[in-house]
Amino acid sequence: MDYAKCAKEIFETVGGRSNLVSAAHCATRLRLVTVDNGKIDMKKLENVDGVKGVFSNNGQLQLIIGTGTVNKVYDEFLKVSGMTAATKEDVKAAAAAGQPLPKRMIKALGDVFVPILPAIVASGLMMGLVEALGKAIPSFAGSDWYGILDLMANTAFTFLPVLIAVSATRVFGGNIFLGAVIGMIMIHPSLINAWSVGSMDASEIPVWHLLGFPIRQVGYQGHVIPVVIAIWLMCKIEKWLHKHVPEMIDLFVTPLCTVLATAFITLGLIGPVFSIAENYVLDFAAWIITVGHGVGAMIMGALYPLTVVCGIHHMYNIIEAGMLSAEGGLNIWMPIASAANFAQGAACLAVGLKARSLKTKSVAIPSSLSAALGITEPAIFGVNLRFTRPLACGMAGGAVGALLGSIFHIGATSYGVTGIPGFLTTLDYTLQYAIVLIVAFAVSFALTWFTWKEETDETSSKESEEIQTQKDAASDPSASAVEEKALFAPVKGNVISREEIPDATFASGVLGDGVGIEPEEGVVVAPFDGEISTIAETRHAVGVSGPCGMEVLIHVGIDTVAMKGDGFEVFVSDGEKVKAGQKLLAFDISKIKEAGYSATTAVLLTNSEEYPDFQIVKTGQTNTMEKIFQIG
Repeated sequence: MDYAKCAKEIFETVGGRSNLVSAAHCATRLRLVTVDNGKIDMKKLENVDGVKGVFSNNGQLQLIIGTGTVNKVYDEFLKVSGMTAATKEDVKAAAAAGQPLPKRMIKALGDVFVPILPAIVASGLMMGLVEALGKAIPSFAGSDWYGILDLMANTAFTFLPVLIAVSATRVFGGNIFLGAVIGMIMIHPSLINAWSVGSMDASEIPVWHLLGFPIRQVGYQGHVIPVVIAIWLMCKIEKWLHKHVPEMIDLFVTPLCTVLATAFITLGLIGPVFSIAENYVLDFAAWIITVGHGVGAMIMGALYPLTVVCGIHHMYNIIEAGMLSAEGGLNIWMPIASAANFAQGAACLAVGLKARSLKTKSVAIPSSLSAALGITEPAIFGVNLRFTRPLACGMAGGAVGALLGSIFHIGATSYGVTGIPGFLTTLDYTLQYAIVLIVAFAVSFALTWFTWKEETDETSSKESEEIQTQKDAASDPSASAVEEKALFAPVKGNVISREEIPDATFASGVLGDGVGIEPEEGVVVAPFDGEISTIAETRHAVGVSGPCGMEVLIHVGIDTVAMKGDGFEVFVSDGEKVKAGQKLLAFDISKIKEAGYSATTAVLLTNSEEYPDFQIVKTGQTNTMEKIFQIG
């Protein structure tokens, strides 16, 4: 193969340097980010000698070239293009940067909230359960058990700005400890708790006057957007200072100036501006609830999730408190919020039940339960906002439910409780309230189920078909589409989840998703038709490239690299084409155990992040060549 010719033809076909942003390669593919894929003749690109397939995924143009070849083509590509080498992470970042601004903003929010979802989900579920028990058993509400459980339940939400600040700093590339300081400043005990501000007159709020500029002494508990904006600003300031401050004094000057500048701007500008926006939203909400009647309630039922996104939904407590103190003493806002929350939970549940991705299911189903108990942040930020359509379907369900709530004139005797626990505050309207929740749930769930599809916006159905047919190595032409997208057990034994593998690196998923196999026989076979991409010098691990661009690592035993090949035998070589079921390695299980190591074999799809449909299909006792996971 003429590597230079291949690289030159690829370079010319993709539009030259003016149409290239970044280039990198993995074990089998050349990964490019272009300015405009529409300028590229994909058919011509596929016909370049050496290119086995082309597809676009997540903003990247990926050319399948093959193990042992792609690196040589890549070196020639850098020469002809004049570009510098980049990593896969650099290419992913470049691809993300090329997306439209709304998508980048939504992705940024998702990247901020996904890592903290476990804390939010756990707290949300506990808060709903504790509140429900407190309402159902009055004596429990005043007990020590209630006090300590309530403390544990609301901690994540009380200090939510700190969690958001740390996560956002990771996303925007700053010092996470400086980000944590900014988050703590925004909820410092010296500031008036944001939850208390609504019950105070403006004249009662203390103000600092610095150089004639007023700074309200108000905290930002429960807020989202101002924290994200503040951290984004902090990271920009920190990066600028790192570039301009002399290295000798950078260690203490940059952190000091970063925190001071960000804190002053946040407390003096970002916070107050956001508070003004809150006031406008609340004035509008008060008007539409009291004057708009059923139509107004319907509008607010639809818009409520957006106020959760902005972090201002807790301010509705002001309106609810006013309703309870007015004549009649009933809170008619509660059914609106409850319908909206329940509908978002229904949309989230539909995603969880319909999704094939285990990662999506593991987030969506618990989040939907949290929403049913009145805590919707996990469902909205972790699922619905990320996929967009479920959010819109939930808004539609919330609108219909809120309209019914207004027609039924449902009123609650308290505020701060929605969803299922809301039955305890609407005892005079139990049937009507149940109808509201059922209708909101049904509309939202049905719309999401029939309109949401588990696929990325960047990958069209045509491209998905191409992905299914492209291969890094030779495969059986008679294999079915399902088989081409599957991996079969390379070892006979007990299949366990990735998290159960007794090695922190494998269990964490940092090397890819997959399973562990507790072997009964010391033989490793090829999990599909493919090509050997790598063999460890100590013969304890082998990499195999397969159909649809799958890159699989089979690692025999934990820390068995220390055995330096003793007890292992290899039957294939780098770059060799292999057939499914072909013997790759042999190993002595007893020798591994005698050496003090676990024989658990990790079978990982190292590029699993590229396959949103990845799912485990088999655990427990398994023979070789039984399907254990698939990518679609």
